[in-house]
Amino acid sequence: TKLKVTMVAWDRYDATVITAVNNFLLKVWNSSTGQLLHSLAGHDDEVFVLEAHPFDQRIVLSAGHDGNIFVWDIDKGTKIRNYFNMIEGQGHGAVFDCKFSPDGQHFACTDSHGHLLLFGFGCNKYYEKIPDQMFFHTDYRPLIRDANNYVLDEQTQQAPHLMPPPFLVDVDGNPHPTRFQRLVPGRENCKDEQLIPQLGYVANGDGEVVEQVIGQQTNDQDESILDGMIRELQREQDLRLINEGETPPNPPLNRSHSVNGG
Repeated sequence: TKLKVTMVAWDRYDATVITAVNNFLLKVWNSSTGQLLHSLAGHDDEVFVLEAHPFDQRIVLSAGHDGNIFVWDIDKGTKIRNYFNMIEGQGHGAVFDCKFSPDGQHFACTDSHGHLLLFGFGCNKYYEKIPDQMFFHTDYRPLIRDANNYVLDEQTQQAPHLMPPPFLVDVDGNPHPTRFQRLVPGRENCKDEQLIPQLGYVANGDGEVVEQVIGQQTNDQDESILDGMIRELQREQDLRLINEGETPPNPPLNRSHSVNGG
């Protein structure tokens, strides 16, 4: 098999270069002389993540498609810690990216199953209050471009960064209860009526009243109630800007070109 380098990283102070090779080994090289210092074995699939510690030049993190996350001491050429991303009932999840926190005490990883993995020192009680599935309501919403080719949200015709804070929803788009909505920056002090109720009641085709998550309901214009609330919040924001003497952003001049949001 022809050997190929899949990823390259420098340590914090550029004294060494670390390469990941498609035979699943990591090589540590002296950046000045090119001398091979260590070969690090542990992965059993290709590695596409190499991340140097933000201030300790001895420490490098590696992760790959085998679901393994290794923390290495590249001075000694030894493994400090190993984590395996096993997902119950689904096997392991390939790790696609990792980043250290600025203080070097934590690191975060994302995997092939859409999970965010958080590792580090201290207690996890701060994370226990949040739901397992968290997406913004505006994720994957369609975008358009105006005559100047600037990206705008299709529904509100506003630049995405000027829109009101989004709502938190689960993987199916159903909104979380109000206590979770207040975790979104900008919604900490919102009144209950400005947040999303968890459930609503609608009549089905047989005339029965059924309980349904509000994110799935639509009004007479086939607009979801959740979208309607977003639009109303945008209107209130524009009115507030006008009252404060500012001019809200202009609507697009050309709405013919649309793209999918991501």
